[in-house]
Amino acid sequence: MIAIVDYGVGNLRSVERALIHVGATPKLTADQDDLQRADGLVLPGVGAFAPALEKLVATGLGRRVVELAKRGKPVLGVCLGYQLLFEESMEHGRHEGLGLLDGRVTEVTKSNRIPVIGWCRVAQTDVSPLWRGITDRAYFYFVHSFTPSSSRNAIASTEHSPVAAAARVNVMGTQFHPEKSGDDGLRLYENFLALCG
Repeated sequence: MIAIVDYGVGNLRSVERALIHVGATPKLTADQDDLQRADGLVLPGVGAFAPALEKLVATGLGRRVVELAKRGKPVLGVCLGYQLLFEESMEHGRHEGLGLLDGRVTEVTKSNRIPVIGWCRVAQTDVSPLWRGITDRAYFYFVHSFTPSSSRNAIASTEHSPVAAAARVNVMGTQFHPEKSGDDGLRLYENFLALCG
């Protein structure tokens, strides 16, 4: 079972459908025992960093995700859920993140359009099981105005996102939306599922 962390934000249903498509048994849940029982966690999200973090803190789900990640449970963050995994964000002030990935989230500066919306080529900058069967510089779908600006955990970049994806042992994530990225996005979810055993 893959737990999709339901903390009141995000495109939960599209993530759920993508996971079902690749053979997972996903469960939308805010129950901490479900997170404990799950083989892996997906932290989705659409919106602003501070209110999302506030919901994670208020429900205790943020602390639980950190505890389980530190025990070795696979965690995949998507879009805003990905940003929440970092040490801090500068979106509308400075806000401390979950600290599972190295780096800071800042406003996109290398794009003529904010928010960045659409398909972009993603350059794989480090080896990762997430890339299995996905060609370098494949297209993925983005919708964002903020992004991690640098990280020792980076595994991908685009012209506007220097850390378009990151991974640190069992914690990983993408700034893009795999569930909106066609076959390659589904393959990435499939690769995450394989990591969950």
